[in-house]
Amino acid sequence: MSMFDDILANLPEVRSPQQRRLGFKEKLKWTGITLLIFFGLGHIPLFGLGQNALSRFEFLSLILGARFGSIISLGIGPLVTASIVLQLLNGSGIMKLDLTTHDGKKRFQGLQKLFAIFFVLFEAIIYVFMGGLAPAPEFIGTGLFLQLQLILVFQLFLGGIMIMFMDEIVSKWGFGSGISLFIAAGVSESIFIRAFSPLPSPNNPSIATGAIPAFFQSLAAGDPVNATLMLASVLATVLVFVLAVYAQSMKVEIPLSFGRIRGHGIRWPLSFIYTSNIPVILVAALIANIQLWAKLLDNWGYPILGRFVGNTPESGLVAWLYSPDLVGKAIRGSLTFTDLGQATVYVLFFVAGSIIFSIFWVQTAGMDAKSQAKQMMASGLQIPGFRKDQRVMERLLERYIWPLTIMGAIAVGFLASLADLSGALSNGTGILLAVMIIYKLYEDIAKQHMTDMNPMLRKFMGG
Repeated sequence: MSMFDDILANLPEVRSPQQRRLGFKEKLKWTGITLLIFFGLGHIPLFGLGQNALSRFEFLSLILGARFGSIISLGIGPLVTASIVLQLLNGSGIMKLDLTTHDGKKRFQGLQKLFAIFFVLFEAIIYVFMGGLAPAPEFIGTGLFLQLQLILVFQLFLGGIMIMFMDEIVSKWGFGSGISLFIAAGVSESIFIRAFSPLPSPNNPSIATGAIPAFFQSLAAGDPVNATLMLASVLATVLVFVLAVYAQSMKVEIPLSFGRIRGHGIRWPLSFIYTSNIPVILVAALIANIQLWAKLLDNWGYPILGRFVGNTPESGLVAWLYSPDLVGKAIRGSLTFTDLGQATVYVLFFVAGSIIFSIFWVQTAGMDAKSQAKQMMASGLQIPGFRKDQRVMERLLERYIWPLTIMGAIAVGFLASLADLSGALSNGTGILLAVMIIYKLYEDIAKQHMTDMNPMLRKFMGG
């Protein structure tokens, strides 16, 4: 096992900052640079690409933080898949890692990176050799076709590794995580285009791509149904924004006091959505991967997960994990009981998946009661009226953390699935994720700015 640990310890990584705490401007600089590189890589096409069968799956590209046909066609898919697999293995007891120790956490991080590298290569091979991203058809049957396939795999592998390192840069040198940042960037770009673009729509050149220009064009042309659809999509997007911000701002505050300073204390906030957007990212990425694999298998002649008609699932598992546009179908008068059944299964799957991943994330990310109590004690904090004992604080936190973990997961899973069913601009889950990511980023920036302006507060908080 020591040899395997040596391999994990020597995997390439981004060097951590030497200083204990990076300043606000430094973090903002590296976050901005990484974001610019991400957008730049998204405009670099794959050399030798002829057939891009994945270009129609905009929903998948948003959730996976990818741009199909570019060097970052894999996006964050391999990273999230590696995280899901490792959490399931550890949570089920198949792979036992003690995440309460430094060595256990280090081994978990090493395994996660090793799994991510494996899935980068694996998904690159699958994308190319199953026809998702393939060379031009005229090269079929020639020796050049295999060479072009290998070149495409190499480019996808290179892009996937770059995404992995960019995620590390943001996590160590910037604000938040690269996975969240890339999702928010892609969704924000999509929302802006779908809301305001005056360019003709590819599906209907007579109206604009943006919902707001299309709304006025439809009114002028005397098309009330299309105008209502455009207005409903804008209102659904605004509603998702408002509900996501409201849910994200709900907190439970625990009064604590500084044991070293009498008469002074703080309120330790525990967010209602305790695990933030992580469960939604994992569930949405899982559904995106199922849909992608189902489409590739269907194209290959093995519809194990279901069949497609165009880009819409028709049968099988993938059809029940597909979100119908309930609002749009209700406006058009084409809503059926099958749509309602699919919507119910979709909501239940999202909620159940959010609960499972939320529980796993609390245990693996050091957010459980024991870890939080240890952090509070190390900061010199204690509960007023109780003796300074970690076990006392741990018992108090257990009253809040597990209920918040479950209730927050149910709320965010329900909200994400309803956002998908509402027909909002872009993808409903993507919009919810973008709002939550940006709100969390705002909180991180505000906290960083506050501690930079108040060095004494940073000292009390253990910074």
